Amino acid sequence: MTPFESVLIANRGEIACRIIRTVKSMGMRAVVVFSDADADAVHVRLADDAVHIGPALAAESYLAIDKTIEAARAEGADAIHPGYGFLSENAKFAEACAEAGLVFIGPPAEAIRIMGDKALSKARMIKAGVPCIPGYNEEDQSDAALIAAGAEIGFPLMVKAAAGGGGRGMRLVHEQAELSAAIKLARDEAQSAFGSGHLILERALQGARHVEIQVLADCHGGVIHLGERDCSVQRRHQKIIEECPAPRFDEALRAKMGESAVKAARDVDYEGAGTVEFLLDADGAFYFLEMNTRLQVEHPVTELATGFDLVAEQIRIAKGAPLAIDQKDVAFAGHAIEARLYAEDAANNFMPSSGKIDVWSPPAHTVRIDAGVGEGSSVSSYYDPMIAKLIAHGGTRDEARRRLIASLRELAVHGVVTNRAFLIATLEDENFAAGEATTAMLDDAFFEAFTARRVTGLEAASRAASMTLFLQERADAAIEARANPSGLVDWSSASPIGFPYVIEAEYGAREISVTATGKGAYRVHDDDGEVYAVRVLKFAPPRVILEVNGARISCDFHIGGEPGARSAISIFTDGVDFHFVNGARKAAGAAGAGATAGAVTAPMHGALVEVAASVGAEVSAGDRLGVLEAMKMQHPLKAGVAGVVSAVRFAPGDQVDRDAVIFEIEPSGA
Repeated sequence: MTPFESVLIANRGEIACRIIRTVKSMGMRAVVVFSDADADAVHVRLADDAVHIGPALAAESYLAIDKTIEAARAEGADAIHPGYGFLSENAKFAEACAEAGLVFIGPPAEAIRIMGDKALSKARMIKAGVPCIPGYNEEDQSDAALIAAGAEIGFPLMVKAAAGGGGRGMRLVHEQAELSAAIKLARDEAQSAFGSGHLILERALQGARHVEIQVLADCHGGVIHLGERDCSVQRRHQKIIEECPAPRFDEALRAKMGESAVKAARDVDYEGAGTVEFLLDADGAFYFLEMNTRLQVEHPVTELATGFDLVAEQIRIAKGAPLAIDQKDVAFAGHAIEARLYAEDAANNFMPSSGKIDVWSPPAHTVRIDAGVGEGSSVSSYYDPMIAKLIAHGGTRDEARRRLIASLRELAVHGVVTNRAFLIATLEDENFAAGEATTAMLDDAFFEAFTARRVTGLEAASRAASMTLFLQERADAAIEARANPSGLVDWSSASPIGFPYVIEAEYGAREISVTATGKGAYRVHDDDGEVYAVRVLKFAPPRVILEVNGARISCDFHIGGEPGARSAISIFTDGVDFHFVNGARKAAGAAGAGATAGAVTAPMHGALVEVAASVGAEVSAGDRLGVLEAMKMQHPLKAGVAGVVSAVRFAPGDQVDRDAVIFEIEPSGA
């Protein structure tokens, strides 16, 4: 046995907070590290001690091995838990811990090295008899070799970073003409994220399911599995919904996949908690994808369905204890489903969102919430945009699904754009409800249907009246100079004065006009020509209850941020955030912004990692002009019009603010 009483958590956000809870529950001391960007983060406040580790840039803080080891020594920590991401699958870090006399709460360095390399792990699994997907897995990494291999494998195919994970360094390629660009983007993203641009190619199994097996292994040769998780619902190859057990899954398949996962773990002398990931096709055949040699983001669904605390199991194994359970002791009780809440704009190609969280009010329902934020927290552009996980457990799958939807509807979060409405739409989708989701579920058709939704006239009328009423009562000239429209009733012999607004939801916008017709009474016109009579039943900030054309509606509202900003005025109800912009001001702002039709702007704050076009270059609409890196992902910057590049305002390596003009194009024929 290797006793230790103090654990340094080499991570941040929700996973750091989650590990802190178990460490403290086991009577041990929890120490964390933090960067400049996280000085007031929730994980820092929850820990017993915290050590400043460097600047916001992850490479100089959370990825700095020497600084992390020194922090552990300075605080007298005996062990280090890496969480997930950052250094969790870094074999050199595991070795550095051992050299420093610290217990690494994870597998041996050699197991990390083998399974952390997709090319090496695939070769190892083929030799061990674990089924693998056909593809290219060779040392020749030239574009010519990869392109030739792609033609031989056939399309669609996946380009993957050999050292990668989490959807980074991964591209789905539908045809030969797309392969060259996909190789470059995947290689560059992999080099930036993992320090290696080595790629593999695999045949894309369209319509397959992503099913993974949780394993536990001790240092005495004991290895078991805790069943499966279905993680098929993904956007940009990153999971957003996970569940345990998998739907439409029988005991025979569970035993067969579990046996393969245990075989994979034994083959590399694994220790600790790990996950073996597979693709499962419609015929029941499954293929090895990779092994994550760490705790998974989605581990809570296994915990709720089986009753085991996986972090506690990791710690016991790291102390040298044998597994306390046998395979026969593993059983499922009910069903658990997890939704990942991201600070991102689903309607804008899932563009990450950063900023301050003005309101954070978790639901009162009996769901588990693993969060790394609270009211007043900042969501930084330097790190992954996931801010929380909501996990529901029920006696049946449908009970868990409905409970999760209700919790997402009740959760109130203001200040950053989130994917909450997209999560609700996904959970309500008939394919998901029926347990028939595959990795192709969130395809273009699903996304187009989501973004094609309109804010209804009823929604627009109630939200607009709520906002107008609040402004009247608040009379806040800094936010809205004309805050008292009802005071103008009967003062004009002309038609009643209408006040224009644009109402934006996650999936669309509406233009409306609000006219006060008396104290607490309004008439609202929408852009379809419909008219709604609104009467205020109760005004108790932050809640207002209205009657709209006879329908009773309640809304919660929030005002924050800068005047005129998208987040300045928002109304929340039924799981959707509605944001308001003064219609007159928006029109004036658009006219005076000075941006040309050919301007290419930054979708968010980030680092410009590539400039592919120079002044004078002729470009076509859709051509890639550069690449912006933010929140661990690379975002291509494309020309919106055909023409000639007239200005390049930034250079590679520059930090760029959101909406900054990076390229200017003089449109053809202008």
